[in-house]
Amino acid sequence: MILFLKLLLAHLLGDFVFQPTSWVADKKKKRARSPFLYLHLAVHAILLAIILQFNTRYWLGFLCILVSHYLIDWIKLEWQGKWKEGYLFFADQVMHIALLMPVAAIYEDANIDWSFLFSSKYLLLLCAVVIVTYTAAVCMRVIMDYWKVKEDGVEESLTRAGKYIGMIERLLVFLFVVLNQWSAIGFLVAAKSILRFSDLSKAKDRKLTEYIIIGTLLSIAMAIITGLAYKHALQFLNGS
Repeated sequence: MILFLKLLLAHLLGDFVFQPTSWVADKKKKRARSPFLYLHLAVHAILLAIILQFNTRYWLGFLCILVSHYLIDWIKLEWQGKWKEGYLFFADQVMHIALLMPVAAIYEDANIDWSFLFSSKYLLLLCAVVIVTYTAAVCMRVIMDYWKVKEDGVEESLTRAGKYIGMIERLLVFLFVVLNQWSAIGFLVAAKSILRFSDLSKAKDRKLTEYIIIGTLLSIAMAIITGLAYKHALQFLNGS
């Protein structure tokens, strides 16, 4: 596990700390012909060597990481325009980090017990997270469709932004309930009210104001109820 964390640290430093945006832009423009692609690999090599303390025992893993890093970055650059940049970025990072695990397993005992993924506590948490995100989003849409209020300037809004803002909001409220941080919920509601104030002040239709308030309160109520239900269910599983 320690070796994996060392390799992960080297990767994070190489990809996010010691890679200027100018290098990234040049790689996107020139792809495999960009000298910064190879300078980027050199930085990773130096970081790996330092973190591994120049121990020649890890030479095979060292080479595997560098070769795989080059191939993954090359594929990412060649696939530009075919996939959305966000998808490519996350796929790139997942592949880089996933390949660190077998490399670390070569040198360390990597027996990982995955049974916790099917434990009742983990499944309970997973159900709660799904409820406050996707299930609540569908419930919100069904309930709020009853009023059908059209918001001015909706065409200027980001695609499905409201859905994901609601998901993040409910996740935060759920987390605050689980941690017994009720004051943080008040702070979150106040912050959202300030951000929404300009929309409400511009709204000529009173129905829009009421629509936004109902949606906010309903969303927060769903998250609080789910959080409380999760805590009680967790206590039951713990036998207390």
